[in-house]
Amino acid sequence: MPLLSRIAVRLALINLALGITSGALILVQKGLGILPWTWATLPAHVEWMLVGWMTQFALGIAFWILPRLPGPAPRGNEVLVALALGLLNLGLGLILAAAFLPWPGSGGVGRLLEALGVLIFGWGVWPRIRALHT
Repeated sequence: MPLLSRIAVRLALINLALGITSGALILVQKGLGILPWTWATLPAHVEWMLVGWMTQFALGIAFWILPRLPGPAPRGNEVLVALALGLLNLGLGLILAAAFLPWPGSGGVGRLLEALGVLIFGWGVWPRIRALHT
């Protein structure tokens, strides 16, 4: 498995652990009513699970498993993929911090960075998506 895939999968697993933890605390509050502050973590829970875990895991596995190119750079432009993962995680961090930042646009900027990261990832791996020659 290439280094970028390992990094993406490890970050995805960290996000999964954070998402499961916040989800478990929300369930404790729902069942027992002893942790009312946990409802404030619901947006973070959703973000950790959907973007941090599922999207990042899918991108990491896709980078690993897509067909390789012939030549000296079999995985294509790895700089674009690294940039994409960086933007995805920067956007994720901005969205998670949006509740604490005084700047109201941080959530929107975070979503823009996440979307840009996914688009750049697609651009970086696009040459590897090709028709099967028979």
